[in-house]
Amino acid sequence: MMPDLNPETDLHFTRHLAAPRALVWECWTEPRHIPHFFVPAPNKVTAVEIDLRPGGRFNTTFDVDGNVMQNHGVYLEVVPQEKLVFTDAYSEGWKPAPDPFMTAILLLSDAKDGGTTYTAIARHRSAETAEMHRNMGFFDGWGTVVTQLEAYAKGLAR
Repeated sequence: MMPDLNPETDLHFTRHLAAPRALVWECWTEPRHIPHFFVPAPNKVTAVEIDLRPGGRFNTTFDVDGNVMQNHGVYLEVVPQEKLVFTDAYSEGWKPAPDPFMTAILLLSDAKDGGTTYTAIARHRSAETAEMHRNMGFFDGWGTVVTQLEAYAKGLAR
């Protein structure tokens, strides 16, 4: 179910993926898959830690143009094969982050052709932060990630 969206603070899009929902879910929830799609190429994910439960960690380390970037966060909601909600507002143990950026909501449902309807939402604390994310290239960046996810998942299809 689509949450209420605030056009001032929430960025979102929906895409059809030609991969089954169970496989898309697996890609998002097993650390071995994340490096294959999670950041736009040629950038790389160099480390992933997942503890898939509310309050569990979702930590990633990226190499972006030679710069190491760490993102520590937690899962807020996990509904198997339907919904993932994670945020950088906290790290594991509910430790508040000094400068949180957003909460991500991923919604998955079955498409009629055996694929997946994929909705990504980036929820921000303020209109200014959302606008900054839009200007950073939210739609292109997250769109590239979902394209990479689809190609990777199709390669894994059983």
